Amino acid sequence: MRRLANPARRLATPARRLAAPAGRPAAVAALLAAGALALTGCGSGSGDGGGPDLSVSGAYMPQPVSDSMAAGFLTITNDGDTAAELTSVTSDLGEVTLHETVGSSMREMTDAEVPAHGELVLESGGNHLMFEKLTRKPKQGETVEVALHFAGADPVTVELPVKPATYRPTSGH
Repeated sequence: MRRLANPARRLATPARRLAAPAGRPAAVAALLAAGALALTGCGSGSGDGGGPDLSVSGAYMPQPVSDSMAAGFLTITNDGDTAAELTSVTSDLGEVTLHETVGSSMREMTDAEVPAHGELVLESGGNHLMFEKLTRKPKQGETVEVALHFAGADPVTVELPVKPATYRPTSGH
């Protein structure tokens, strides 16, 4: 299981100590305080530790049989106390949209919820990532990078290994 970056955790690193020039300690302290206040608003989640806690597993892309379309699959798990909203996915491979399968047809989704203490499964035959207008045709053994965009949080980068066109995972999706 791959752990996703949490921008709020990056802010928890210790600050470097700056030496103040003689006679200017108050000005340096004011600048440091202003910088710390500015960084406080950059984290994701609610700030009380109750926000989403996301991880991704089982990510892959079957080698496309078409020059213009491909699909991607993964599971996003949220161990946090707050739901997360996946609003879009981007990649330099082409245009990426979320699709759901309803009966025997597919339709585009504008967003998808990753429930608190739950998961969003993007799987073959169900909800999935649809890549269109490919800039190249990925080959087995390569990886495709995607950025998952969530409401109110920084994008999260995930690498999808390209598997054989007929690949089916033994567990999960």
